[in-house]
Amino acid sequence: MDQLPKCEANYTPLTPITFLKRASAFYANRTSIIYEATRFTWGQTYERCRRLASSLRALNIVKNDVVSVLAPNVPAMYEMHFAVPMAGAVLNTINSRLDAKNVATILRHSEAKVFFVDYQYVQVAGEALRILVGDSKVPESSIPLVIVIDDIDSPTGVRLGELEYEQLVHKGNPKYVHAELEDEWDPIALNYTSGTTSAPKGVAYSHRGAYLSTLSLILGWEMGGEPVYLWTLPMFHCNGWTFTWGIAARGGTNVCLRNTTATDIYRSIAMHKVTHMCCAPIVFNILLQAEPNEITLTSPVQILTGGAPPPAALLEKIEPLGFHITHAYGLTEATGPALVCEWQRKWNQLPRDDQAKLKARQGISILTLDDVDVKDLKTMASVPHDGKTLGEIVLRGSSIMKGYFKDRKATSEAFKDGWFVTGDVGVVHPDGYLEIKDRSKDVIISGGENISSVEVESALYKHPRVLEAAVVAMPHPHWGESPCAFVAIRNNSAGKTEDLREAEIISHCRKNLPHFMVPKKVVVLPELPKNSTGKILKNELRAKAKELLVSVNLSNKSSNVNPQPIPPFGEQNLQAFSRL
Repeated sequence: MDQLPKCEANYTPLTPITFLKRASAFYANRTSIIYEATRFTWGQTYERCRRLASSLRALNIVKNDVVSVLAPNVPAMYEMHFAVPMAGAVLNTINSRLDAKNVATILRHSEAKVFFVDYQYVQVAGEALRILVGDSKVPESSIPLVIVIDDIDSPTGVRLGELEYEQLVHKGNPKYVHAELEDEWDPIALNYTSGTTSAPKGVAYSHRGAYLSTLSLILGWEMGGEPVYLWTLPMFHCNGWTFTWGIAARGGTNVCLRNTTATDIYRSIAMHKVTHMCCAPIVFNILLQAEPNEITLTSPVQILTGGAPPPAALLEKIEPLGFHITHAYGLTEATGPALVCEWQRKWNQLPRDDQAKLKARQGISILTLDDVDVKDLKTMASVPHDGKTLGEIVLRGSSIMKGYFKDRKATSEAFKDGWFVTGDVGVVHPDGYLEIKDRSKDVIISGGENISSVEVESALYKHPRVLEAAVVAMPHPHWGESPCAFVAIRNNSAGKTEDLREAEIISHCRKNLPHFMVPKKVVVLPELPKNSTGKILKNELRAKAKELLVSVNLSNKSSNVNPQPIPPFGEQNLQAFSRL
């Protein structure tokens, strides 16, 4: 057997670029992209990507050069997921919610050679470039070439440079043939972490990892042929959780959205007969805030959700609207989702609230992940499958990142004894399904008891007036730490604002949680602080919690909770929330 050779006929490096070539060959006349009045077929998309790749090569973009893009979910953003690697370069999709300083940091660290900027972000991009030009440590030769992505609705005369995206596409060679990939371990993308607890790090993906992760998500989500996929998830999030490549693999249709609003989402679903979409749980609240006449689903829409554990109470509210939820768990370093909560038919017979609790679990590993476990990091021993014993979630497989760009120390710390250490605390249930209980730094240790902030938050979301909830540790004179809840509240059923007393929320928690897990303090904010990807910034809330005091009667070890009225969550704050 050892004498059987590996040759071009039986071995080719894995890369998601092949998905587009296949789509063009077999689905040439099928609609690939819809964006307002714009329509492309897969044959046209392949040609446009070949043209763009050709133009990038003409601009002296070579292997491993980084090409950055700051854009919303528009066709150009989608096309670059194929065109940039076809040119041999590495795609860096920048979070469009970042400020100029952070954009400049990414451009500097990535050493981007070309910077594509959508017209909507020319101001922040211009400020970022001025920061780079004013940095004495950045030579003039390292300032990226800027190319503007224009749009039929864009303001006229807005330019950062002389080049424009459609010009590059038009001038490129439609017959361009990209060089064969020599090594599937070569980088295809560079994605920066959101940096909720530390400085963003550049996560490098391989062609192999992107290919395998894409196939895994298609299979794990049971995505059939010809899906109509609505882009509510930003493509800058782990390359759209690999569905930028995956929709081509299924010969589907990409429905692009510049703005994620309830009106645009429901309009697109009705107009284009959307079958699939991805989003973080925060989008569920946007969908729930829609006007009743906007919610008109004529057929089920499959939603893959992740980014934060979805509270079971929130799932119970969203599914009756016509959405079928599948929960996934992942992180930037895992090339997007690593676990999917695969549904079992026998669960269909369970009550709806029990189904919601099962859906809220993170599930089992995607097929191309070699292994997943929950371990005691001190001993690296696996925890019992009892659904109670806490440990840290660890992963390994070909879809795990190559490492952190230009950061060997952080890369070394992330890999331990052959595992990637996620930093997430979880349990394993008897059926093998994993459930996240917290980030390791968010576990609250009160009187020696470990309290999962996620469990407390899930109980808070069951209250009909709670719109957002986050729980962190606050100092306690007797227990050391105790839970402190920060909430944003919604209007009442009549759409009017009214006070909600702290005692009412605490009483609600006592009915749904063990006594030691009940928050000792509830604080209302107009909206909870979030980072650029919509994740709640618990580090800021922890800082606020440290300033709070709990009075304690040491004779009976009980907290004296002062039932202060909670101010209403005003209409202006609802509008601000919907724009996130």
